[in-house]
Parts: sequence; structure tokens; C-alpha cells
Amino acid sequence: MDAADGNCLGWAARDPSGLLSPYKFTRRSVGSDDVSISIVYCGVCFADVIWTRNKLGHSNYPLVPGHEIVGIVREVGSNVNCFKVGEYVGVGTYVDSCRECEYCDSELEVHCSKGAIFTFDSVDVDGTITKGGYSSHIVVHQRYCFRIPENYPPQLAAPLLCAGITVYTPMVRHNMNQPGKSLGVIGLGGLGHLAVKFGKAFGLKVTVFSTSISKKEEALNLLGADNFVISSDEKQMRALDRSFDFIINTASGDISFDLFLSLLKTAGVLVLVGFPSEVKFSPGNLAPGAKTITGSMTGGTKQTQEMLDFCASHKIYPEIELIPIQYSNEALERLIKKDVKYRFVIDIANSLK
Repeated sequence: MDAADGNCLGWAARDPSGLLSPYKFTRRSVGSDDVSISIVYCGVCFADVIWTRNKLGHSNYPLVPGHEIVGIVREVGSNVNCFKVGEYVGVGTYVDSCRECEYCDSELEVHCSKGAIFTFDSVDVDGTITKGGYSSHIVVHQRYCFRIPENYPPQLAAPLLCAGITVYTPMVRHNMNQPGKSLGVIGLGGLGHLAVKFGKAFGLKVTVFSTSISKKEEALNLLGADNFVISSDEKQMRALDRSFDFIINTASGDISFDLFLSLLKTAGVLVLVGFPSEVKFSPGNLAPGAKTITGSMTGGTKQTQEMLDFCASHKIYPEIELIPIQYSNEALERLIKKDVKYRFVIDIANSLK
């Protein structure tokens, strides 16, 4: 469907059942600082489940999900000089911010003091509700677009725009890029498998913690982890006492924080990018070893572009399953069951008609 008349075809949820079906809506016209993008691929994130099913209680319907967007520039505004028609670009989890606060000034727009405007189900500057990448095209301010490196497969770039930057940001912030240091990765899904790949690219010794022995072979042979540990096996866990510089928790299930804190060396860091239902630990397991528990979410525009370029130069490629838009409801069901290795990507260009 040609969207030149401002009409856009997408797939939207109409109610908390989360069931997606075709939906037509209007995108804004291209302003002087805007880039209009024909969407080619869109990654599927667990946020798509949470928002389409109103798990947080504030979803606005009809809701078009998708915030791992890769497309081709089809039009640029008069002030845009960093993107050209025909280039591959990406859009991540947010499409605007105040551009005036200390965080925006530091290119940490995701932490904007007034709140970043998210790619879908967020109130845009014109009062409309943003609609995401399960759609034929999108119009975005140039600041929130990213150049996909020329040699990088565009379908593989999609998961980097949420899953990739979500693990890359805390790894860089907490100096998890020192060769020879040890990294533990809890969970081996969309985020976890990329944490392993980044860890290996940084030269770290990487151990995967999982509750499922079925993940062992792929963790070691496909993803290149150095070690695999069943986290429910207390004997295996106790043998690793004070042996990690860093642990990154990508899982959403509850974990024993006291047990994982005991695995950290002095001044070790445990980062949460997954969302367990509660964080509970004894201060006695934190203070004596000068350990840190911290959280993180995606990243700013400067770091996102840095991460994309890093992935291209180090040949870091997410493991994906490419699907048509018509399969998106099944994909979300499979995502809930953790039945994907390791990220769904929707082939928008070839299936959204």
C-alpha cells in the first residue's frame, strides 16, 4: 500500500485480548526535521505483549506495537542533512524528547526529565498517540533515527534497537568491556543471547546461568559462552563463590539475589535489565563486598549509533526467526512461552499488503 497520501497500514490490538488485525491510520506529514521511513523489518519485543494486553493498565486502543524498526528513507525534511533517500535507517524505543534537559543535552534522551515519547502508545507533541513499527511507514524526527551500517544485514539490525542497546548500555556504563574479566548472564532469551555475544566481543569470560539444561549446547556452541550453569543446582552455584566481576540479569522470573550476590567479587556489579516481581536481598550480602545492584533501560541516541557500529565492526549478529505480519499473533503467544531462538523479526515489506 502506498502511504504517500498520509495513510498508513498497520496491525493493531483493539482491546486487552491483544489480538492484532489490520488497521488503517494517518501518519503526520513530513516536517522540516523529519525523516519518512518505509518500514522493511520490525523486531518483536516482550513490550509488544505487555502493551497490547494492557498489562500496565494504561494502553490506548487501537494500539500498533513495535519498537525495533528498520526501514528505507523515502523522504526527508528541508533541515535533514544526515540521512538520504534510499538509505537504511533504524528507529528504537522512543521517537522524541524535550531536547532541553540535562539528559537530552547529554544524549541520554531515554531519561528525558519530561519523559521520552515512546515509539508506540505515547502522547506525541501534537497530542496524538504514537503508533509503532507493525506498520507500512513511520515519520520520525531525525535526532531519533539511526544509520544502519552499510555492511550490516538490515533484518538482523532490528533486534539491536531494543534488545541490543538494552544490554550494551549497562555493559559500557559499568566497564564490562575489559578483556579477561568475568561476566555472568542470567537468562538466554532475546536479551541474554546478545549479552553473551557482546561479552565475547569485549573479551570477557562468559558464563550463562539458566534453569533449562536444553539451552546448554546452544549457549556454548552457537553463542560461544565459556561456561554453562544450571542456576537451580546449588552445588554448581556455590562452587562459583566470589568469581564474577559482573552479572547481568536478563530474566523476568524471580531469582535468589542473595545467591547471585555471593557470586560477585569485591566491587562486583549486578545489573537488572529484566523485571523480576521483586528485588529482595540481605544488606549483609551487599555492603561487606562493596557490591552494586543497579538497573538499566535501553540507551541514548549517541550510544545507540555507537552500538550499531560496534556490531557491524565486530560481526555481532542476533539469532532471529523471520516471520510474516500475519503470524504476529502466534509469535506473541510463542514469546510468552519463551519458544523463540532468539528474536522474532517481522518481514513487513514482503507481508504487509
